[in-house]
Amino acid sequence: MRATTKETAVKITLTSEDSLRLEQTPGPMTIEAGSPDRLYSPFHMLASGLAFCTYSILASWATTAKISADRLVIDVAWTFADDPHRVGTIDLAFDWPELPPNRHAAARRVAELCTIHATLLHAPAITIHAAGETAPTTDATPTASTAGAVAAGRS
Repeated sequence: MRATTKETAVKITLTSEDSLRLEQTPGPMTIEAGSPDRLYSPFHMLASGLAFCTYSILASWATTAKISADRLVIDVAWTFADDPHRVGTIDLAFDWPELPPNRHAAARRVAELCTIHATLLHAPAITIHAAGETAPTTDATPTASTAGAVAAGRS
């Protein structure tokens, strides 16, 4: 079993307009698309962050648990919602041949420790302002409505 280290590179493959796959690869980190007209969109970037964070925490846990993560693959897909237009659902699936079925629940719990996962579940306050201006302040924990108001400059 090869130990998974921080030096392990990954490949992110854009599998569709609304999905991607992350897997280990030798060499530098790469982002690939099946065709030249498929762009790495902001939504792919969001999903890549979640996939990489989840992969990293699972690979670290695997080292501690003495489970190979050499063939760990993370697939992320999303759908959109309206009012306002946004990512409405994200589905993350891990395919991990070396992981015994009786460890799946533990792996799910570990994956939920990913900081990006926590950030998506508990929306941060977002401020938008021109460079050189002082960022608006918020005094409340953001909700869907207050985060939208802050982003729109109505705080």
